[in-house]
Amino acid sequence: MAMTPDSGLGGKVAIVTGGSRGIGRAIVELFSAEGADVTFFYRGQVAAAHEVVAAAQSAGAKVKAEQVDVRDSKACAAAVDCVAERTGRIDILVNNAGVIRDNQLAAMDDEDVSLVLDTNVGGVFNVTRAVVPHMIVQRAGKIINLSSVAGEKGGRGQTNYAASKGAINAFTRALAVELAPRKITVNGEPAHTGQRISFGDRVDVNGKPVRLRIVPPPARIIDFHVRVIADAGEILGVEECAVEGELRGLVAVAKTVRRMADREREGHHLPRRQGLIERINRV
Repeated sequence: MAMTPDSGLGGKVAIVTGGSRGIGRAIVELFSAEGADVTFFYRGQVAAAHEVVAAAQSAGAKVKAEQVDVRDSKACAAAVDCVAERTGRIDILVNNAGVIRDNQLAAMDDEDVSLVLDTNVGGVFNVTRAVVPHMIVQRAGKIINLSSVAGEKGGRGQTNYAASKGAINAFTRALAVELAPRKITVNGEPAHTGQRISFGDRVDVNGKPVRLRIVPPPARIIDFHVRVIADAGEILGVEECAVEGELRGLVAVAKTVRRMADREREGHHLPRRQGLIERINRV
């Protein structure tokens, strides 16, 4: 895929969850091809993970794979610390890992609910919570959370999945505000893709609900991530941004990092955020 010269990925250290296939794999391949040192987490797709690493290394790219169940907070913390010790920093986190278990609510069993929520929501909390301290020390970092329009427009048989993605949207908004003073951007992107996790997503076409089968390929979604990484020096937080057709999210830009940094140095804090900044600075 063609990239702009100013992708900003060269020399960066990135962690991608769910990187053995689909969008995750596309992100790993793109970031590493642009010169980033990428470590991706995977749970059970061992052969696929080895294939990704082998292909990247044969092309001279820096890619490593760690088998991590994102539901396990201790395993996530250990894996993140391992990356930080090896590379000395963590610049980018892409929370991509997720599962889907569609069924009517009355027919769902406990595992249908717990697996989806523990992976899609708990996994994001576990990995992000482990990464954020490293980014705070650096006073720099970029976090991208993959969501879905299901989080805003639920579909029949997707109460568990829609709930998980709605939670990620709320998580992204809150964390963007929390980390903005530390010059860490947090972005969310609910989008339909060609990978199997979103085959259950439904949209209205000519007034009729249609299950998506032919939807944007991973490369289209990666364009979004590259724009976020390239522009993140000017963006504090993007809450949600869908990338295809009429499935548009709302982009919320709080303020530029540089402008806020200048105002902080001059002592001119925004009134609404004065208390928040003071509390964070006391930590």
